[in-house]
Amino acid sequence: MTAVPSGPAFSVHDIPFSTYGSWFDISPVVAEKTYAEDLHLVSHQNGMHGVLRLVPLAPGTGERAETRVEATPALLRWTGQSGGVDLAYESPDTVRLRGSGLDFGVFAAARALTPFSGTYFFHDPAAGGHVFTSYETGRRYRVTVLSGTLAEVAGAQALGSADRGVAVSADADGVWEIAIEELDTSRPPYTSSATFDAVVESAGRAFAEFVDAVAPWRSSATPAAELAAYVVWSATVRPAGLVTRPAVLMSKHWMDKVWSWDHCFNALALAPGRPELALDQFALPFDHQDETGALPDSVTHSEVLYNFVKPPIHGWAFGHLRRLLPALPDQDQLAQIYSRLERWTAFWLTARRAPGADLPHYQHGNDSGWDNATTFDPERVVVTADLSAFLVLQLHELAGLAEEVGKPDETRRWTAAAERTQAALLDQLWTGDRFVARSASTGDTWSSASLLDLIPVVLGEHLPAEISSVLADRIKAHLTPYGLATELTTSPHYLDDGYWRGPIWAPATVLVEDGLRRAGHHRLADDISARFRALCETHGFAENFDALTGTGLRDRAYTWTASSYLLLAEAHAHRGSR
Repeated sequence: MTAVPSGPAFSVHDIPFSTYGSWFDISPVVAEKTYAEDLHLVSHQNGMHGVLRLVPLAPGTGERAETRVEATPALLRWTGQSGGVDLAYESPDTVRLRGSGLDFGVFAAARALTPFSGTYFFHDPAAGGHVFTSYETGRRYRVTVLSGTLAEVAGAQALGSADRGVAVSADADGVWEIAIEELDTSRPPYTSSATFDAVVESAGRAFAEFVDAVAPWRSSATPAAELAAYVVWSATVRPAGLVTRPAVLMSKHWMDKVWSWDHCFNALALAPGRPELALDQFALPFDHQDETGALPDSVTHSEVLYNFVKPPIHGWAFGHLRRLLPALPDQDQLAQIYSRLERWTAFWLTARRAPGADLPHYQHGNDSGWDNATTFDPERVVVTADLSAFLVLQLHELAGLAEEVGKPDETRRWTAAAERTQAALLDQLWTGDRFVARSASTGDTWSSASLLDLIPVVLGEHLPAEISSVLADRIKAHLTPYGLATELTTSPHYLDDGYWRGPIWAPATVLVEDGLRRAGHHRLADDISARFRALCETHGFAENFDALTGTGLRDRAYTWTASSYLLLAEAHAHRGSR
């Protein structure tokens, strides 16, 4: 058997096994919060679909063998009493498997085949392999035996309900090997000159090069850096379908999309070491910007949704991105970024400002990214302080970009707009001790126990000192031993697993930490950073975390969480080296 390569070990129940560029992973997670008994090949083309069931089998009997599963970035292993099976990615669309002492079955996950759903199975006499065709993904999955023999072929050409698949066993030398490919219509018969060990070595080398690029600063003081890098690396897909660039999905579990604010945190984490990939992350939602300037809510392989938007954090994000990139984008790139940010800003100043209003509004909590935050309990069409704060930062960023692209008159226009918007924000939503939300239709105002009401701290150096100090004091009340609760834990609306009504989230942490630091509240910012980093080092990179126990919640392999850890860990490492 192949020696286990170096790299962080992880549980496939939490983090899918995959590789950079691939649209499929190997995991027991086959749907939202749904765990199968066996590992599956799970494709994310046309949605999330567990296509093939991968089953270690007892030699001679064909019964399912009890095994334990171990994973590192380059190698997945099943180990049983009588032997083991190894799996590694040869390329983004091909995995190789090798085993001894155990047989192995590759079966269609679904037994039912209808004219519109399920998996058809047949032997391809031209290519020499066995092929599964999936209605759900619109792709084919070809199994080619490289060594060993077929112990079973079930359901070839069967219609209706049937077991479908193959089982492979070893020849006299005791070793078998197969390849599984995800393909479109056809390709030449599978061949490879690479040995299985060479495949594993190549996969390990590819990950090592990535982690060395994005986390060269890592040390024993940042013990989760390599696993964070793996979460990001393995969730990256090649361009396909409606995904126009290499894209870091939020997860290769069920959150398999790019949402139009999540992508910013991945871009920032990638910027120093993988600048082209970082710029692709920043740009991808803008590739689908509509005629009004709005960004889509989300983008994935076969779907672009426009029913909601996400907050305009892109000026804030690009301001940081340009400082993290090893080289400034060229003039053509800057001009394109300026044009796209200008249109995105115009959307908020026109389509999202009521007649005579100075400040923009959200139409639903989903627009803010804080879907069900208690700020939105009284009403959903709401003028909130976080939105105006983000817009102020975006207007300032546009002013600087306008100067760089040779539009000084627009620099003055954007600067004036930023000043007007901030003045209106402080005049209309600041009460002297807190920010309030306001109904876009009635003008009624209210406050809540949500951390969202404190997000205007992101204005940092632009805030009057007395306001940033009040916000800092209120932010302290949200701190638990693990980080920033999104709802005060003393609130009657607090829920342990309440999405944005209590759990700790990475983007809120990064935005608050950054705003506090730029406003001069370094000690509090350091504390928030340290608690979040310790949380990830103990509980991983979940979508969000129980604020009172630290337990990871929802999707357990979320890239903006991993990227936020990398951002905060890198900044901490650099501060410590000064």
